[in-house]
Amino acid sequence: MSGGPDQDRRWLRAAIELSRLSPPSPTHYAVGAIVVDEYGEALASGYTGETDPHHHAEEAALTKLAGRDDLDLSRATVYTSMEPCTVRRSRPVPCTSLLLAAGITRVVLALREPLLFADCDGVQTLRTGGVDVVEIGDLGHLVVEINAHVLGPPDDPWDSRWK
Repeated sequence: MSGGPDQDRRWLRAAIELSRLSPPSPTHYAVGAIVVDEYGEALASGYTGETDPHHHAEEAALTKLAGRDDLDLSRATVYTSMEPCTVRRSRPVPCTSLLLAAGITRVVLALREPLLFADCDGVQTLRTGGVDVVEIGDLGHLVVEINAHVLGPPDDPWDSRWK
């Protein structure tokens, strides 16, 4: 399932760059997500607000794969710039539930969700569900920069926004 640390970093950087396409909004983060198969080929990608202002990145990517009976996502990896949500105000199903329902067994992310909109525990929820979660935290600063429209500059990395 994994092409190794170099491949993980490459795909995660691509997801982070994709998040730049998300329309800035004071009510949501800009997040990018890419679903990659076991052979290192991108199956789908999405970003927050891509097709609907309320759609999250993981949701947008998985929606593009809906109805594809030929896919076995149990060997796919989802690269997402920010921790998948466990709480949503705008939609009935959080991204962690969508990932688990799709059979995803591996997620790579750069930044845990800051404590701004919700107290998210996506990493723990996914791990409890049997998902291998890899955090590449040294890329998190890029996600913070892209989300300055919501977070502002991280003057103090230990302030109440950060876990």
